[in-house]
Amino acid sequence: MFGKGSKLYSIFNSKCPRCHEGDFFKYKLNFNPKKVTTLHENCPQCNFKYMMEPSFFFGAMYVNYALAVALFVAIFIIAKVFIGLSILHSFIAIIVVSLILTPITLRLSRIIWINLFVGYKKNAKELQSEK
Repeated sequence: MFGKGSKLYSIFNSKCPRCHEGDFFKYKLNFNPKKVTTLHENCPQCNFKYMMEPSFFFGAMYVNYALAVALFVAIFIIAKVFIGLSILHSFIAIIVVSLILTPITLRLSRIIWINLFVGYKKNAKELQSEK
């Protein structure tokens, strides 16, 4: 399920969706706004072009919205039901946790979006070198 060749492997390891070897992002996870979602233009291993068309990653905003809503609901339930915070404190918890996790959700949304359209090819590196 999480082995090489599955979409989950590419998503959780931030690897190229085509070869699962090259890194998808230029930088490791950090809180620098300029570096959070910076991608390589092409995969360092198989040379797959990440920006397949202009504005390709605009669709990742919808994925990010879904991730954020799921996160907000989960935090609210944990804060209100399990911890017993008031409504105001629950919303403060949502704001704090969402600000902390924003870099993670931004990166996840991009890698999930590209994995919806690109499949794994076992010999992608060899196929690219033939061209």
